[in-house]
Amino acid sequence: MSDPEPCPFHLCDGTGFVVDEASRVARPCRCRPGRVERRRARSLSAVIPRKYHDVAFDRPPVTDLPGPQVQMVRRFVRDIDANLDAGRGLWFEGDVGTGKTTLAMLVSRAALDAGHSVAIYSLPRLLAEIRATFEDDSEGSYVDFLDRLALVDLLHIDDVGAERSSEWVLEQLYSIVNARYEDERSMVITTNLARAPLEEQIGRRTVSRLKEMCEPVPLYGEDARSSYGDGRGASHTDGAPPLGADGARAVYAEGPDGRYVDDLRHSHGEEARRHVA
Repeated sequence: MSDPEPCPFHLCDGTGFVVDEASRVARPCRCRPGRVERRRARSLSAVIPRKYHDVAFDRPPVTDLPGPQVQMVRRFVRDIDANLDAGRGLWFEGDVGTGKTTLAMLVSRAALDAGHSVAIYSLPRLLAEIRATFEDDSEGSYVDFLDRLALVDLLHIDDVGAERSSEWVLEQLYSIVNARYEDERSMVITTNLARAPLEEQIGRRTVSRLKEMCEPVPLYGEDARSSYGDGRGASHTDGAPPLGADGARAVYAEGPDGRYVDDLRHSHGEEARRHVA
């Protein structure tokens, strides 16, 4: 049997209860609610895939990804406890192979290392799980699965928009996202789609909630396997925010079609807008 998880508040012996020495009466410790939630979340997928076991900020491919986006993730991870407590999340959007999943896995691993409960799914697998638990004969499995997804500290969903499912399943997805939105619980998502096509895949209400919950991290450009790791650093073509004439970084905004565009402020005051591609 494994040793009990240490109490983060140094109040109990890892059991989740504090015993009054005088009365010999046990009362719940401050750490108990978190223990209960983590225990319920253990049957969820909380495993960092083998491909991402060794990802780190100080080694490739992360060192070859666009600096500003990596810094956004580094800041988020640095304050992982505060960000998860506040229900803040990240939205990685961009082309295939630009490092979205790699950066998202850094967030999930930091949350796990900090003792938080985490669920990691690709959207196709998550939708399949929802269908399977609904069709399961065991009483309460469907409701329990949705409850655990709603309560886990961090829900990481990869490949959002990778497939379209039935309206019923998409309603369940909205219920999970909306429950996390209302309870201010964090999410990290990755998607290859801009807002408009993503709304067609998973619904406008779900996308609207996710946009409110997550800070955008745009990553557009060439496949990382061909454009990163050449020792030359990031360029505009590999997804890094372009530089203005004065060296100022681009400020990202969302264009009318839902794709992120940059707003260059040059030293002479002109503003140019173009798609990041």
